[in-house]
Amino acid sequence: MDPIVNSDRVLAGFLAVRDFLATYITTEANLLQLPAIFVTLMGAWLAGRLVDPWLRRIAHNTAVDEFQEEFYVQNIVPLSLPALWAAALWISTVVAQQFGWPNHVVSIAVDLAAAWLLIRIASALIPNATIASIVAVAAWTIAALNVLGLLGPSILLLQRISFALGSARIDLLTVVEAIVTLAVLLWAASIGGRFAERRLAGVANLTPTAKVLFGKLAKLVLITLAFLLALGTAGIDLTALAVFTGAVGVGVGFGLQRTVSNLFAGIVLLLDKSIKPGDILEVGGTFGWVAALGARYVEVETRDGTQFLIPNEDIITQQVFNWTHQNDNVRLKIRVRVAYDVDVRKALSLMRQAAGRPARVLKTPAPNPLVVGFGENGLDLELRFWVADVRNGVHNVSSEVFLEILDLFREHDIHVPLPQRYLHVQSLPAGLPVAEETPPAQLRVPRA
Repeated sequence: MDPIVNSDRVLAGFLAVRDFLATYITTEANLLQLPAIFVTLMGAWLAGRLVDPWLRRIAHNTAVDEFQEEFYVQNIVPLSLPALWAAALWISTVVAQQFGWPNHVVSIAVDLAAAWLLIRIASALIPNATIASIVAVAAWTIAALNVLGLLGPSILLLQRISFALGSARIDLLTVVEAIVTLAVLLWAASIGGRFAERRLAGVANLTPTAKVLFGKLAKLVLITLAFLLALGTAGIDLTALAVFTGAVGVGVGFGLQRTVSNLFAGIVLLLDKSIKPGDILEVGGTFGWVAALGARYVEVETRDGTQFLIPNEDIITQQVFNWTHQNDNVRLKIRVRVAYDVDVRKALSLMRQAAGRPARVLKTPAPNPLVVGFGENGLDLELRFWVADVRNGVHNVSSEVFLEILDLFREHDIHVPLPQRYLHVQSLPAGLPVAEETPPAQLRVPRA
């Protein structure tokens, strides 16, 4: 039986690696250049620490606002380290060439430092920090392989590694090209989608729901085109993905029912114009205005700064109060109780006068006080008035009207009744025997 590990092959591989390191890596000329690389790196780090406060002051003085200053501090100031290191390495190569010293390792380090600097500058222009980091790592890896002369062998290795997808044979290089192309196209699609949304926001003839709908459709179309172009650029036949798309469809049907339901419910909300950004909604006790219409949820922001993400399906299936569906005018009602012995007509006049004092109460339609019923302890009155800025709250304006009514009632001796109870005491005729209360039976505990 052959052994699992062939010791001769392991030894031969180890000796081959040792010979390669001794011939190309750990030579005397290469080892003599390593101190220059580390010394210049430490010198650049110390110089960067010294110039960092000076660069921050320059960023503070030249920035037009705090956002630009933050961009300078987070993206431009850290470039001092690779810039100083690349400059120091270049000076080292010039000195080595003047004295005839070996400098090919230092030249490679110069190229890597320059690539680091250029990639950091390019990645600073990407607003998303995660995408910027991924792009920077990928670009620097490609640059490092190119500088070291390993880019060609790496490409050949990726071409040799392949797998079957349906009837097609796809190598790993094609997958990498497709991923890179897809990332670039998705980034371009996101930029194009945001540009389309900004242009649509400036069109005065479109309703708010139409602007959101067309913006979402533009993003969806651009993302779909990005996927198709990425697959086509990589040379992948779309028919080879039939099995994969079928599996995805089954997964969507069984595991993503609520997600797909919310997605189509969002499209229905945008088409039927039942809600739009800025509407005042009350859903399940949540009162606020629509801050955004998403693909899966409606973002409702309350007056205390809390954001509620309500699924689109709940907006369609549950009872929703839209205070500003047709117009922004809303009628509010407050109830007041007065005593039976007061002048009711005077009380109604005072309530109408109180409703006219707060600035938010509309003069047209005029406030309307009414008698709505005979209560247990007094007359029930109701004041109805209109406001046009529900976004600013309804309870606060109702409180203002209540305070005005209270002040006017006190000024004109209009009393608000307190709960009353009448107690009738009847004495018994003389000589009528009174039943004696039977004392409760005592609980006897038997002795052990």
